[in-house]
Amino acid sequence: MRSAPRASDTPIIGIAGWKNSGKTMLVVRLVEEFTRRGLKVATVKHAHHAFQVDEGETDSARHRRAGAQQVAVVSSRRWAMIRELGEEPEPSFDEVISWLDPCDLIIVEGYKFSPIPKIETRRLESPTKRPLAVEDPMVIAIASDHPVEGTALPVFSLDDIQAIADFIDKSIGPLGKLREAEAGTAPSAPAQNRSK
Repeated sequence: MRSAPRASDTPIIGIAGWKNSGKTMLVVRLVEEFTRRGLKVATVKHAHHAFQVDEGETDSARHRRAGAQQVAVVSSRRWAMIRELGEEPEPSFDEVISWLDPCDLIIVEGYKFSPIPKIETRRLESPTKRPLAVEDPMVIAIASDHPVEGTALPVFSLDDIQAIADFIDKSIGPLGKLREAEAGTAPSAPAQNRSK
């Protein structure tokens, strides 16, 4: 029986775009879709500066404010580790990925300039209109709420989650192949790309 893959061996897809371009909505719906398909999914979200995971007057927030460099919060249903960086640099993308448990797919929100395959999100209400695909050869498709002209990349509706998931499976998959290999079944053929 094959040992569980390290997170660094896991297929990774990035969801990248400017503010209010629909990144989070797409990540959430893709996680739901791939989970429905039986895959174990991990996500990484790049946040801005001093984001708060635990705030207010919880015991763990008080521990952190008192100066604890690491705070572990553990219950029978979940656990979390909060680490203050202080003057240390932000961990690299590769370090963050290495911390994840084995899974079938990692979906990354943000990290616009990391060298991973990405789907660019675009919405009319986003204040920034500069396309990432023009500058980043790692963008493999565009998901948009409006027609996109002048690109050779596949373009999907932001709402067509099944087609986007099929495209991800075909492009970086087939997903779940390690679990299928362990179970002794052959990987299934990826669904056809229904790009527009």
